Amino acid sequence: MKLLKIGYQFAQVVLSSYWAKMARGGRRFQIVALLGLGFLCGAYNQQVPAQAGISGSATVHGKVLNAAGEPVVGATVHLQQKGTSKAETVADAKGEYTFAGLASGSYVLIAEVAGVQSHDAALTISSLHSQYELDLRLVNPSTNGDKSHKGSTASAAAMEFADNPNFAVAGVTDWTAAGGHGSDTSLRTSEALTRETLTLKPGAVGPGTTAIPADGAAARTSEEKLRTAVTDAPRDFEANHRLGEFYLRQGRYPEAATLLKTAFEINPRDFDNEYDLAQACENVGDLTQARNHVQQLLAEHDAADLHRLAGSIDEKLGDPLTAVHEYEQAVRMDPSEQNYFEWGSELLYHRAVWQAQAVFEQGVKGFPKSARMLTALGAALFAGALYDDAANRLCEASDLNPADPDPYTFMGKIEIAAPNPLACVREKLERFVRLQPDNALANYFYAMALWKENGRSTDPQTMQRIEAMLTKAVSVDPKCAEAYLQLGNLDASKREFEKATSLYSKAIEVSPQLSEAHYRLGVAYERIGEKEKAKLEFQKHDEIEKQTAAEVLRQRKDVKQFVIALPPNPASPPLN
Repeated sequence: MKLLKIGYQFAQVVLSSYWAKMARGGRRFQIVALLGLGFLCGAYNQQVPAQAGISGSATVHGKVLNAAGEPVVGATVHLQQKGTSKAETVADAKGEYTFAGLASGSYVLIAEVAGVQSHDAALTISSLHSQYELDLRLVNPSTNGDKSHKGSTASAAAMEFADNPNFAVAGVTDWTAAGGHGSDTSLRTSEALTRETLTLKPGAVGPGTTAIPADGAAARTSEEKLRTAVTDAPRDFEANHRLGEFYLRQGRYPEAATLLKTAFEINPRDFDNEYDLAQACENVGDLTQARNHVQQLLAEHDAADLHRLAGSIDEKLGDPLTAVHEYEQAVRMDPSEQNYFEWGSELLYHRAVWQAQAVFEQGVKGFPKSARMLTALGAALFAGALYDDAANRLCEASDLNPADPDPYTFMGKIEIAAPNPLACVREKLERFVRLQPDNALANYFYAMALWKENGRSTDPQTMQRIEAMLTKAVSVDPKCAEAYLQLGNLDASKREFEKATSLYSKAIEVSPQLSEAHYRLGVAYERIGEKEKAKLEFQKHDEIEKQTAAEVLRQRKDVKQFVIALPPNPASPPLN
């Protein structure tokens, strides 16, 4: 095959160089030459897996994995593009496969071996010269796609969805912008909100344990008593476990890990202690040990809490595909608020936007009083460009606990990024200011919502109110660069460019990488005749934008995107 390929390439070069000679040599010479080329093409195509119509420069590479996430050698991988013949290859000794020379378009991949198949994995190649990573997981028919564990006693009946989200995560690929909608500004806002959604997670609490005071006199007293117990009996299991658990709840992970490890050495059969030790190892970065402890516990106790913890560890180990299956299994075994939230957050983080919406919506049905579930749903809806729906959900979240700043922060950010004013947002942000008048963000977001609602061209009284809130924001928080920027814009709109330059400069002093402040300062300098200063600011703006774009691209490449296996008749909204 290699010789035929070389011959084919050589024939292309020779025949193209002699095309003019063929034209002069008459019809007979042309026919002979074309027959020769046709022979080589036919011989070459017979040796290459059929990929008619799939000619391009993109490559898809990945692994075939079994239900336990282990590589599978010798599995057949099929690739199909609509309107073309099927191509196939065989996984090598490492369980890896590759398809090269793919053009842009939509493909479906499936792996099979010994009668066991993976889910169909839909992949969209959006540009040439791209590398796509897509792992295919074989599904044990007896588990209907659920990941099974050694020693598992869980039944699918342990979890019944009233409206089961109808999708399956089949693999991962590089970032393609699929699953995100709207302008790049909206997309960046969505990505920022996704990261903030992850921080809404509460601290993990192990089964059978209770929270210990985090600070204050009570905490100091508790720590003293617990430390004394360890000092008096350094090889006492209970003393080491209780102090280790105390440090774990306070986030003092290295101290916790040391004590919990000692307790584990004394009594390796205690479930609660090993669970706590796995959490401590995870948080100090000893992920291999953390996973080993979780796997040991799962071999004896197939519990939802363990699957959730396993998902967290797998994500940190760079295996999001296994992680999302663990989170899903946790929900099936225990449809708790925390498990729904973890599963939905994992989907949203890896840009499975519609699927995250489906999970969060199901979570809201089960836990309608969960403000963080509603907030997360708002972030997922915004990621899908459903701006008004996102705003409504965030407003509902703010009503559940009006003192919680998180829903207001989310709605303030989507109000700024959305193309039009959003229903209910201004009213809720006004309440935010009323409840927390000394909160810089409350003043800033409400000022921006009021300004946007009035089209940035409004009566002097409203403008004074906006200016007063922005001024309050910077007085409360002198590092609120965005408020300085908007105050500068206010002065610029009144053609008071000298004052504007001072405010733009203050914004840059507080946040040197705020590119818009550099641009606006350049415009203000132009208006007052400072051409050289203006040129310098425009250059800084361009440099920062270039650096920011590169960093955003790097971050996007670092986060693998889930590939979703579609059901035979997918329901609306469409899955990516």
